[in-house]
Amino acid sequence: MIVDPITLEVLRNALEAVAQEMGAVLKLTAFSPNIKERMDASTAIFDARAQLVAQAEHVPVHLGAMMRAMPAILARSGPLDPGDVIVVNDPFVGGAHLPDITLVAPVHVRGDVDDRLVGYLACRAHHSDVGGMEPGSMPGRSTEVFQEGLIIPPVRLVRAGTEQADVMALILANVRTPEERRGDLNAQLASLRVGARRLAELAGRYGADALVAGFDAILDYSERRMRRRLAELPPGTYVAEDCLDDDGTSDEPVPIRLSVTVTPERLVLDFSGTASQRAGNVNAVAPMAQSAAFFAVKVLTDPTLPPNAGVLRAIEIRIPEGSVLDAQAPAAVCAGNTETTQRVCDTVLRAFAQVAPDRIPAASQGTMNLIGIGGRDPRTGRSYTYIETICGGQGGRPRGPGMDAVQVNMTNTLNTPVESLEIAYPLRVERYELRGEPGGRGRHPGGRGVVRALRVLDHEARVSLQTDRRRHAPYGLHGGEDGKPGLNRLVERDGTVRILPGKGSYSVGADEVVIVETPCGGGWGAP
Repeated sequence: MIVDPITLEVLRNALEAVAQEMGAVLKLTAFSPNIKERMDASTAIFDARAQLVAQAEHVPVHLGAMMRAMPAILARSGPLDPGDVIVVNDPFVGGAHLPDITLVAPVHVRGDVDDRLVGYLACRAHHSDVGGMEPGSMPGRSTEVFQEGLIIPPVRLVRAGTEQADVMALILANVRTPEERRGDLNAQLASLRVGARRLAELAGRYGADALVAGFDAILDYSERRMRRRLAELPPGTYVAEDCLDDDGTSDEPVPIRLSVTVTPERLVLDFSGTASQRAGNVNAVAPMAQSAAFFAVKVLTDPTLPPNAGVLRAIEIRIPEGSVLDAQAPAAVCAGNTETTQRVCDTVLRAFAQVAPDRIPAASQGTMNLIGIGGRDPRTGRSYTYIETICGGQGGRPRGPGMDAVQVNMTNTLNTPVESLEIAYPLRVERYELRGEPGGRGRHPGGRGVVRALRVLDHEARVSLQTDRRRHAPYGLHGGEDGKPGLNRLVERDGTVRILPGKGSYSVGADEVVIVETPCGGGWGAP
């Protein structure tokens, strides 16, 4: 069936609206501040072959990874019947890191003879705790995935419309905040229900055949646009390198190496020479690295390009097996999501700065500055877990300075409002302000990072940090100076100030203050 251009555009926008509505329902019904305030979650629509067709503008690291992960999830789960919902967080079978729990549901619509499978819906959300050795399930020094929380292979949380109480009970028995987890999982289920209803309405309006044909046409359209953009780029091979500060278990940098080959028909990104899998938790599973590369390619080619599986037909990503970008079980992986994907993105953009210097900014903060705090709330006697990724400085841009205090690249989350944070947790925000130092000098200077200081109130807590760019500052481009590295500190009760490493977990006493200063972006162009 041929889909005319007008119907194609109407369907494409309708599908994106469905994904956006799924996200809105999730945000409005979630229990945890990490989802209802920060929207650390993503929603997407796939066709019956598990190809990404549409997504909401949520968290890039989730969405690109789900595009690669869905086939693995469905291969393990087997055929899904109407009313089934799969739950999974296993990094090595379609997951990311363990706190990111994904729910997948098939969408069947009424056909002439029987119900017809037209596609799948997915909702991935970062849960504030899934067990493991530290509250928040992001331990600073884990060395194997078992220390990071409960591993959930693809299993049915809902079968034929009925929740599997034993599966839910197993999950809730292994987390520190079971009521919050149940609430967030129910919010994800609500998101899927709304998405299924809207897709059924579209099938009723246009017909199931037209809807499926529209899926194919949307993918073909994105492929054509990507190939058109590639043909505009100067052909050649471009090389770049960057590194993570360390893996959390030693001070040895972790290099990311890349060779980009541009031809009029294809773009090849080859990460040969990248560091091997590490003892610490900066290892990333391949879909995460592919997600970061996909995001950077979209920045280079066309930010308005519909991001779906059609784009990937023109891109080849080569990742060495057993490298830090293709971790093998039982590697620790919790920071592969938050830190390593950021460095992959920085490396790809550094290579692309040679391809299109008028489009690519200097390096932004290059870290998610994740902080997790947990303990027993003295006000209620119950466990709590607070998770936050903190904004920083954007790199100077070809047409202007970098922005201050923004989330960049692989994260697109909001901050937790101070009022919400202090109501939900036994913590007080002492400072939340721009850093005094500017970003890297240049014709267009880098943006400034922020200072966020949190005081622990009336109890002892455990604090985990997953941060980077503490020793290697964000790079400048085209003569611009490097930005400023970040800094983590602990102010003890007696006023002693301790410098904390970028990655680690610590006991923090009552009235002690954890301070995170986030990196400032690099400068663009000679000052």
